[in-house]
Amino acid sequence: AAKLVETNVESSAELEVVIALIMKKALTEPHYCETYADLVFKLKEDMPEFPSLDGGKPKSFKATLLNVCQNEFESISQESLALADEESEGKDKEELDFMLTQKKKRILATMKFIGHLFLRQLLSARIIGDIMQDLASCDDANAIPGEHVVECLCELLNSIGYTLESMPVGKDAITQVCGRLMDLKQRKNKKGTSLYPMRINFLIQDLLETKKAGWQKKVFKAAAKTKNEIREDALRDEKANKNDGSQLVVAGQRPAWLTAGKDATPGARPDADGGSWQDVPSKAPSRRA
Repeated sequence: AAKLVETNVESSAELEVVIALIMKKALTEPHYCETYADLVFKLKEDMPEFPSLDGGKPKSFKATLLNVCQNEFESISQESLALADEESEGKDKEELDFMLTQKKKRILATMKFIGHLFLRQLLSARIIGDIMQDLASCDDANAIPGEHVVECLCELLNSIGYTLESMPVGKDAITQVCGRLMDLKQRKNKKGTSLYPMRINFLIQDLLETKKAGWQKKVFKAAAKTKNEIREDALRDEKANKNDGSQLVVAGQRPAWLTAGKDATPGARPDADGGSWQDVPSKAPSRRA
């Protein structure tokens, strides 16, 4: 963060370039998503503001970042991942499959990054609730979200569930969206089979079970450890009567460094303005195309 600040950003255009580079890294390296979210949390205090050309509020790092994230979110089609004609022209099946895979990874990384922005108090529970309800098409019971949209919802909720549910507005949104997911999972098509493949239904079921368990779930993480850390893990596993190498985590908990010394409530949020993300349009043309 310090090195980026030292680059002496001197205009809103340069600020946008910096943010675009960070977003590109976050979306192409989702396993480092938390690190990039920590980075922007630090930069929002250190980066300068610039006057708005239309005389409105100054363009801050935070406002510009959220605007970029909103544009990325609104570019996600509700119906399918299908490539545009100009994207697929002249490509063979192998190339098209690769492009679709990369496109799917990008939208899932977008949801994960948005979730971590919320956990770092850069987005409010109200905005996150709007995002989830828009993805789930809660305003239209007859709409059937695409498979990739359901995956987006599961990715987002697994990233923020515990913290979001601790807030009244967040709890209401989670209750509504999880109810919607359960309904979609149970629906049948005209042939009497499930609307979604088993893989998607398992994702929904896993999410609902995680929520029921207080957002606690077992994960397997491979990471480099010191000898002392290995010994400590072995002792902990022995006391817990488990030896499968798993770790019990709370899905969607705020980073420990962010809550240290503050209100112990997981949803405590000193940054009350909720960011500058505009109200998510529930029927934006770009979201339904």
